Amino acid sequence: MVIDEAQRRPDLFPVLRVLVDREENPARFLLLGSASPDLSRQAAESLAGRVEILEMGGFSLRELGEANGRSLWMRGGFPRSFLAKTEADSYVWRRQFIRSFLERDLGQMGFGMSPAAIGRFWTMLAHVNGQIWNASELAGSMGCSGQTARNYLDALEQTYMVRRLQPWFANLGKRVVKSPKVYIRDSGLFHALLGVETYANLVAHPKLGVSWEGYVLEQIFRVLPDEDAYFHAVHSGGELDLYLPHRDMGIEIKHNDAPSLTRSMNIVRKDLNLKKLFVVYPGTRPYSLSNDIQVLGLPEMLEQLRGG
Repeated sequence: MVIDEAQRRPDLFPVLRVLVDREENPARFLLLGSASPDLSRQAAESLAGRVEILEMGGFSLRELGEANGRSLWMRGGFPRSFLAKTEADSYVWRRQFIRSFLERDLGQMGFGMSPAAIGRFWTMLAHVNGQIWNASELAGSMGCSGQTARNYLDALEQTYMVRRLQPWFANLGKRVVKSPKVYIRDSGLFHALLGVETYANLVAHPKLGVSWEGYVLEQIFRVLPDEDAYFHAVHSGGELDLYLPHRDMGIEIKHNDAPSLTRSMNIVRKDLNLKKLFVVYPGTRPYSLSNDIQVLGLPEMLEQLRGG
């Protein structure tokens, strides 16, 4: 049985608990719903130990293939945005989605926040995409308290609009960054929030590198949804975009034609004792920078992670 928008009927959950607990029960229940705190709370309270929660994303590069990589990056993974006939149609759909999400969806999900205020916050967040989270700085620009800014961020994170990437700060004898980075999860929404309408606009935009970084990270997380992942940064120098401790692997993300070996790469490889460091770039030719540092295109990186 499939039940859509399950969070709108909280009275169903106690009934489902009884039905699920029946002996020799042949029934299976698929509960669909938006990213709502109510849905998660009801499932946790009424169906604890009886339910598995699956996060459903938009289209991924693995599903669409390398030939569609540029369009996926530009338009994002929402089906109607990606499948739109033209870039202009896709952009209009994304702008309308942002508006309806702010004016309708957030309220229906139980977030009692001003659509105008959180929309302004979301746009400001896009301008600091991929940077270290600084609640005081954004709150000052918004004219609100730091706690209000954190509440806005929590709402966008709980609705899967943004991702908080936590830092790795094991005791390395150095002053390391201990605040998270924040990314707009869907690259198409990120571009719409910045007013970037076409791919030609994107390649000339100062946020091109950050856009590529966020897009690559999301594709990696689609392949490794349950794996612990962090970034690493030291105040005195040395930074890694993604650290996978269970694999002793680091990933740097660069948007240029031919990434070269940097001092930062050598520092983090030594500090974190990495077995392998990969550099992901928008090209297609793999090559090595040293015995332990390899440059790969995104499709090859995803295959490497799947196999490892």
